[in-house]
Amino acid sequence: MRLIRQFVRIFQINMILVRHGLEEVIFAIHFFRPLRIILLLMPWHWFRRVDISHGVRIRRTLEDLGPIYVKFGQALSTRRDLLSDDVANELAKLQDQVPPFPGDQAKKIIEESLGAPVSEIFSEFDQTPLASASIAQVHAATLLDGTNVVVKVLRPGIKKHIQRDLELLHLIADMAHRYWEDGRRLRPREVVDDYETTILDELDLLREAANASLLRRNFDNSADLYVPEIYWDLTRVDVMVMERIYGIAVNDVKTLTENNINMKKLSERGVHIFFTQVFQHNFFHADMHPGNIFVSNKNPQDPQYLGVDFGIMGTLTVEDQRYLAENLLAFFNRDYRRVAELHLESGWVPPDTRLDHFESAIRTVCEPIFQKPISEISFGNLLLRLFQTARRFKMEVQPQLVLLQKTLLNIEGLGRQLDPDLDLWQTAKPFLDRWMSEQVGVHALIKGMKNHLPKILEQSPEIPALIYQALQTHNQNQPADTQLVQKIEKLERQVKHQKWFAVAFTTVMLMTTGAIIYLLT
Repeated sequence: MRLIRQFVRIFQINMILVRHGLEEVIFAIHFFRPLRIILLLMPWHWFRRVDISHGVRIRRTLEDLGPIYVKFGQALSTRRDLLSDDVANELAKLQDQVPPFPGDQAKKIIEESLGAPVSEIFSEFDQTPLASASIAQVHAATLLDGTNVVVKVLRPGIKKHIQRDLELLHLIADMAHRYWEDGRRLRPREVVDDYETTILDELDLLREAANASLLRRNFDNSADLYVPEIYWDLTRVDVMVMERIYGIAVNDVKTLTENNINMKKLSERGVHIFFTQVFQHNFFHADMHPGNIFVSNKNPQDPQYLGVDFGIMGTLTVEDQRYLAENLLAFFNRDYRRVAELHLESGWVPPDTRLDHFESAIRTVCEPIFQKPISEISFGNLLLRLFQTARRFKMEVQPQLVLLQKTLLNIEGLGRQLDPDLDLWQTAKPFLDRWMSEQVGVHALIKGMKNHLPKILEQSPEIPALIYQALQTHNQNQPADTQLVQKIEKLERQVKHQKWFAVAFTTVMLMTTGAIIYLLT
């Protein structure tokens, strides 16, 4: 039965591909190549319009295939390292807007999930949704204490529907990898795997609520960003209740202007939020498109962002943070040699890559960009060109940096829409300098000692016993190696020395702190 359903769905997909002039995708598969002559005999092939670009046809095809494929196209649009610019730009236009499902169904899901009638949970519940997307829709409601909230409800049967489409996407990706000429270069299996991880995470509203809760703590009492409160007692895997916020859509420039919002400060604050998340909190909102960002008009000259939809979040390792910070600093210092070295040090390009060739390729990309005024240089496009250049040198794609690039492109696009003269570099450089200073030098040394000292003190008493056990085992299993024993004994003396140093250091610090407190009081 499953094979029949997949066959029917593949037939539907093929018909949609043909309708939008993408039947060459079908005949690109090795199995169907002998039938390519049929393409030339099809009447619609004779009168086809040739003025519609490949990217537009792909976008329209995904829109006709349905919401899951629209969301897949959105995810794919972030993989600009794998796509041509025209296709990536068209896919970025995909809108995740679908007809709502009936409000009484949403009401039923809420009651089954929370185990109580809606009338006992909310004093008011609007069955007409505020917004509807492919995964869930949102309803306005009021708690019994009068608090205005929104209720996010997963679409009924969405998990089963997504699993079915994922199976088909994996099948198509596998066929493309095997038979499509560009299949190996574009790595369709990896793309579908990334998409599967992302969309399955979005099906768990408890996970989204946890993301929102952490982001709210990170920006607690911040003038930059406000994150709504989560009502945990009313949140489940398929239902999430969150504080309702009121603001102006960030891309509604006309309304922002009418409310006298300080556009320059607003655009700079957006950049500030991004770099704070990446380099200070290491937890960033990775889906910051205009539909998820609003602006409070309570204080127009000191505007605050309001965030929603926390299904897709990103983190970086310390190594990734260092790579990003050093690369950006090196780029804007036009130190292309250092950029090339960083790629080799990270292991993202093969170790046999010629450093001078890689440096020359990066210089060729970047020098024309730097002929422009600094305020016209695009951070996002700079990263994009870096990835495209590195692809020639077989650079490994890093999914976490692709998410970051997508977020940076969104932030930069919004910032420059609000303030065309936004100098992204001037706003970002203090973050990069501060982060780098915290990773190296005195600050990093003190931080490292602070983090590791308790562990050293905790483990120090056990180390001599462990060394003695190792020596005993060594003596029992084989003749003593005098040189080895001497080295171990030397290590034991060093450990004891370090132990007493750690104790002495801690004692001095406590005495100093006590003396300062005594003098101040």
